[in-house]
Amino acid sequence: MEDTKQQFEHVIKICRSLFEKKLHDYGAAWRIMRPSSVTDQIFIKANRIRSIEVKGVALIDEGIRSEFIAIVNYGIIGLIQLELGYAETNDMSVEKALEMYDKYANMALELMLAKNHDYDEAWRSMRISSYTDLILMKIYRTKQIEELSGATLVSEGIDANYMDMINYSVFGLIKLEFGE
Repeated sequence: MEDTKQQFEHVIKICRSLFEKKLHDYGAAWRIMRPSSVTDQIFIKANRIRSIEVKGVALIDEGIRSEFIAIVNYGIIGLIQLELGYAETNDMSVEKALEMYDKYANMALELMLAKNHDYDEAWRSMRISSYTDLILMKIYRTKQIEELSGATLVSEGIDANYMDMINYSVFGLIKLEFGE
């Protein structure tokens, strides 16, 4: 289990590095996105992964690794937007964005460690394509919850679905980085 924590932290460091570089280039322009737009952006990324998995080839010179990184980063953006609401302008400093990124990355790590304990690292026996399918399922659940304006009867909220999408993407990245 200690390996999993270290591998998680390694992969999150890669995701955070790209997030930080994009903050430099674009600022926190994503602050204008409503959570439903973030969900759609994650859908685009997950759908591309599935398309590459099914077709076996990508015509754009970026593979599934970059898409899993994007899902992690958009999942964290989604959690930030759920907490703060969207803005009409880029209203967040780089420092604040990174502070919030770290907050949600740590929450995802804690959730993963708790679930990993209970499920005995079952994710390690799964195929990467299964993570893709689970992410897509979580997206469709999230879209339904968004359509219901968050008024669910028994289900977890949008935030829990974003957390699961982050963790499934991290699992995919761990397998891509460290092997099956």
